[in-house]
Order: sequence, then C-alpha cells, then structure tokens
Amino acid sequence: MEVIIEEILVYSAVIIFCLVVVIIYLRTQKRKSRIVEEKISRAKEEGLYEPVSLHPVVNENICIGSGACIRACPEKDILGIVNGQAKTINASRCVGHGACFHACPTEAISLNIGTEKRGVELPHVNEFFETNVPGIFIAGELGGMGLIKNSVEQGKQAVENILKRIQKSPQAEYDLVIIGAGPAGISASLTAKKHKLKFLTVDQDSLGGTVFTFPRDKIVMTSAMDLPLFGKVKLFETSKSELLDLWTKVLTENNVNIRENTKIEEVTRSDQHFLVTAHTGEKFSANNVLLAIGRRGSPRKLNIPGENSEKVAYRLLEPENISNKQIVVIGGGDSAVESALLLAEQNHVILSYRKDSFGRIKPKNSEKIKDAMKLGLIDVQFNTELTEIGEVEVTIKNHHTHDITKVKNDKVFIFAGGELPTEFLKKAGIEITKKFGEAILKH
Repeated sequence: MEVIIEEILVYSAVIIFCLVVVIIYLRTQKRKSRIVEEKISRAKEEGLYEPVSLHPVVNENICIGSGACIRACPEKDILGIVNGQAKTINASRCVGHGACFHACPTEAISLNIGTEKRGVELPHVNEFFETNVPGIFIAGELGGMGLIKNSVEQGKQAVENILKRIQKSPQAEYDLVIIGAGPAGISASLTAKKHKLKFLTVDQDSLGGTVFTFPRDKIVMTSAMDLPLFGKVKLFETSKSELLDLWTKVLTENNVNIRENTKIEEVTRSDQHFLVTAHTGEKFSANNVLLAIGRRGSPRKLNIPGENSEKVAYRLLEPENISNKQIVVIGGGDSAVESALLLAEQNHVILSYRKDSFGRIKPKNSEKIKDAMKLGLIDVQFNTELTEIGEVEVTIKNHHTHDITKVKNDKVFIFAGGELPTEFLKKAGIEITKKFGEAILKH
C-alpha cells in the first residue's frame, strides 16, 4: 500500500511539474506575442507596416511558428511570432534578402512585391530572366531584386540561361551586350568570361553602378555571395570602397574591361540581332542584350527654380572633401539621412523632409539621426520643401505654418529617389506591368 501511495505521489509530482512548465511556457509565449503585437501597432503608427518593395508574406495555414525565419533575417524586427504564427512587423524595412524564405522549414514564406492596394511597376520577365522581347534579358534591381547578393545570383543565372538558347547571327559583333556595371552586371560579365562569350559591358557612370554612389562608409552587404570566377565572398559588414576594390581586383585578374561613362539611349531589333545605341551615336550589334540597370534610371528632380545650378547634386561621393559649408539635404530615405550624417561631421547641415517623420529608414539610421538631432548636430526640418535655389541662399517653405524661410547656402544634395526608365524600356518593346502583391519568389 505504501508503495502505491509513493507511486501516486511521484506521478502527481511529475504531472504538477509538467503543468507548471506548460503554464510558464504559455505565459512566456503570450508575453512574447503581446510584445510583437505592440511592435506591429507601433509600426502601423509610424508608417512602417506597409511594404514598399520586396517583402515576406506568410501562409498561416502551414506556418508552425518555428521562428527560423526570424533568426535567419539579418534585419531587425521584420518578422515576429504572434500566437504561434509568423507575422510581418516592419515590412517597409525589408530589403529582400530572402533569408527567411530559405530558412522556413515548412515553405510557408513567399517574397512578394507590391500590395493589393499599391502596385509596383516592373518589366515583364519570365523564369529565365527573359523579357517579352526574345533575346533581351533583365537581372537585378530593375526586375525587382535590389539586394547585392540576389543581384549577383541573377546576373549569373541570366547569362547561363542565355547560353542555353543563344543563336548567333553572323552580322552581330558581340554574343552579348551587358548594360549596367552594378552587382548584376559584374556577375554577368564574369559569367560571360567564364563561358568564353564575346561580350561588352557598359555603364552610364562608373564601375559599381548604384553602389558607386553610396557614401564612402556605407555598409552595403549583410550576407555572403558567390561571385563567378572568384568564389564565396564573406564581407558581412563592408564599405563601398572595400566592395569596389574586390570587384576591380576580380575583373582585372580575369581581363574583363568595363566601358564606363557610356549611356545607352536605345536598344532596337535589326534583322536577327540587336543594335545598342550609345549617347555618342556609337552603335554595338549583339545577339543578346542583358539589362542590369537600376530601377532609378534618372534621379527624380524637384523641378524648382535654380535646380540646374552647379551647387546642386543628386549623389554624394566624397563627403570627406567637403568642409565648412552651409548644406541643405533633401529627402527622408536612407540615402538622405546617411549623407546628412556624413556631411554634418565637417559642415552645417539642414535636412529638409516633406513628411512629419522618417517612416522608412533602417533602424541603425533611425537611431543615429535621432541622436544627431538631440545633440544639435543636424537641423532636421520636417514638413518642409525647397521652393527655390539661389546663388547664395535657398528658400524653404513649411507646409504647416506656410512660413517662407531664406537660408544661406553653399551646396544642395537632393535624394528624392529615381524614376523607372519607362521610355527606354518601351522603345525596346519591353512590356511593363504593375504587380499588386504578386510573388517574386515562392516554393
């Protein structure tokens, strides 16, 4: 009898212990869910909940809440777990790494672009990166993949697909003309070299494309990439100059030349090949064309008096060479904030933004600009816009008070985004469609 009582007590103790563990676990999960829900509410208030480009979408029917997606994401608070299900939090901060997509054990995540209400214009591209115009391919940012690692992978895959279906015309000078020397264009060039294609790579600016325009110490990578003819690149937190040095080294070692400062005006079909016309009037003939250009074909302008002044710029290349100046920076994105922070080290900087808060910048930039504002290092003026640029001053209008202020000024940097090169694409015959929450990557 005593043995039975002892067994009952032991089993009871085990059951009680298990119940306590379960209760603690459930309370912990509930507390964590509440924290994530609060983050979601805050993201909605701050305008960070709605995505602006590529972003994860969770299929709640097959999500098991493992948290693998959250652990894999290099960014902060893009995803969280609520009641055992993954939810997006700050979707606008997603930069399309795809780490969550690959990490999910149940394949419950897809990467979508646009939303049901807000569409994003993209050129038509099939699974082989070919447009509706046979022979013209697109890789990288223009096709919706802006992250360096993804662009590098797409550049490689696009050329490999071209190799499978290439039809060489005896009239064509090149097998392939690659337009754009950013991450996708460099990767495509190295892949073309690897497979002994006769190719030409051109860029309207310099090697690196959009990366070249980043401020000098901007971190441009957060995950490893596989670079053709080189191998695995593990520069998780690197500067623009380090990345450009690496690309220059690999291209030089493989005798790949990039023709810089060559803007392509149009791509047209001529018999069995394409004619690629540069701004100089020079023409290149090719069997295939790969567009590895950015979505921002041209910087968006303010269209105000004085904007054509020499003191106006749309990118910041050498901030360390600018000192003791009165500078106005226009914009509320990462490029504007990062540039303002760099310029503020040696100059007096006003950062003008038309909205009432920085809603869509990276967490690190948000922290840095808040600290700079508290310390008085940057004069941030929300709800304002530049209305005129004079020789020695600029005019700033406040949307709320309607006050007009004239400020002494030496330089103006405008970061108002860019415009999709729609006309260029249409002239080539490429269809542009608006994506409303469509999956770019799905299992």
